Amino acid sequence: MTDLTPPPSGLSAKRLFLVIATVLVGLVLMQSLLNSWHEPQVASQLELYQTDLLLQGSAWKGEGLPEDQWPMIRAGLLGKEPVATAQKQYEEVRQRAVDNLAKFADTSVSDPWVDEAEEGRPLPRRRPSATAQQRVLIDQLDLRLGLMEAYQGQVDAAISRWGQVRNSEQAPAALVRTADTLMRLWQGQPTTPEDEAWLRQNLQGWFEYRALDQLLAVQGRPGDRQQLQAQEQRIAQRKLLKLVLVSGLPTLGALVGVGLMIGLLLQRLLQGEKSLLGQTAIAGWAIPWDAETIWQVLILGFFFVGQILLPLVLAGLGLGAAGLSNRGRAFLSLGYYLLMAAGGLGVLWWSIRPYRPLPAGLFRLKPSLRGVLWGVGGYLVALPLMFGVALLNERIWQGQGGSNPLLQTVLEERDPVALGVFFITAALAAPVFEETLFRGFLLPSLTKYMAVGWAIALSGLIFAAAHLSLSEVLPLTLLGCMLGLVYTRSGNLLSPMLLHSLWNSATMLGLLILGS
Repeated sequence: MTDLTPPPSGLSAKRLFLVIATVLVGLVLMQSLLNSWHEPQVASQLELYQTDLLLQGSAWKGEGLPEDQWPMIRAGLLGKEPVATAQKQYEEVRQRAVDNLAKFADTSVSDPWVDEAEEGRPLPRRRPSATAQQRVLIDQLDLRLGLMEAYQGQVDAAISRWGQVRNSEQAPAALVRTADTLMRLWQGQPTTPEDEAWLRQNLQGWFEYRALDQLLAVQGRPGDRQQLQAQEQRIAQRKLLKLVLVSGLPTLGALVGVGLMIGLLLQRLLQGEKSLLGQTAIAGWAIPWDAETIWQVLILGFFFVGQILLPLVLAGLGLGAAGLSNRGRAFLSLGYYLLMAAGGLGVLWWSIRPYRPLPAGLFRLKPSLRGVLWGVGGYLVALPLMFGVALLNERIWQGQGGSNPLLQTVLEERDPVALGVFFITAALAAPVFEETLFRGFLLPSLTKYMAVGWAIALSGLIFAAAHLSLSEVLPLTLLGCMLGLVYTRSGNLLSPMLLHSLWNSATMLGLLILGS
């Protein structure tokens, strides 16, 4: 006799809730990714930060080093023509800004300001539109490009460029006044008492020193000029050291990674399945739960909790970044992430508890030398691969596509306590939670329905999409695949957690050095 008893109502209600949550999460993810379409990447700003380090370091004359060796050392560190190289990079950024201006321009909208809602504010905040931001960026770049042209003897081109800023009806008054000051200095016209203050206020680093040096020369102040040049030498030496840390150490690590990658591939060809890459630690995994459990953990435990539930709860409690100090925003960011991790891991525990005891090897986290070596080795191999993908990604997105907002915050932050809290969030909290969820749970679960290689790729793609920035999908998918490869070979969550922590830590330290 056929059993016509309907399924329990609780099961239907749970699935209905999952469907609704999936739809909501899908809408939020789609909206977030679309919003990042025209947002600038932090990488574009980092390019100029590093270029500014190059310029400032190029001013050092190698005091204390052998005179016959310094030119060779300088060429190795800075290139033969650092100012011309920097000018080329600035021109590329300016061209992208011009392209973006044409993309963002809307002739039907005359208001250069837009309303931006912000938590905790009764009225929207007024901020420049994307079009206005690009115009200001172009004017700022023109001031600097003119100084590089003047330094290389292209005075007429510099004056023409500054004239465009001075005569612009849309440029901010501070930039117009600075452009006027620069034109008068290089044309030999009389100066005013306010010129020095304008230059110090609106120029930084190498550009400030070039403008002030010209000002003091025009005003006939040799003593002050000599002090300025001595000060620049001291700062240039420190900037050169920072440049070595920011670019030299990652390059060295990437070279080591290339050698390690070649060695592993050769071992794979010679030893086959007995090689390190051929061995897998997941052969004994037998996943007891089904696709609905995977769906439930991923949608509810990560996306719904982090992107919908927590924002609604915090907004209802009146908790937001508006009005908080730098430290307050840092602790709010850490608290938010810890709450998201607690909610996600709670959903994970609740979803898989009926299947206890779990199969051997799942969620294995054990201190071991093998786990450390896989984590460090994975990081070194990831470096050259990520560099290559970054170049491809830049060609695809041309400086747009958004970035993790935490990167911009760290780049501009100055409070050491706030920076320490942000570092804990990125280097400790994120690797532990995300690796437990994406590598500890999702990747093994997917192997029940597909080959290990496809499971690594799909979990890496989902990991990348969870960061909600279109421009980061490709590089983070590669990073996610590296994390998955390391985990499947080591069988120890320590390895991907360490790799993830090293990657985030190096990124944060690079931002700290550039931002300082």
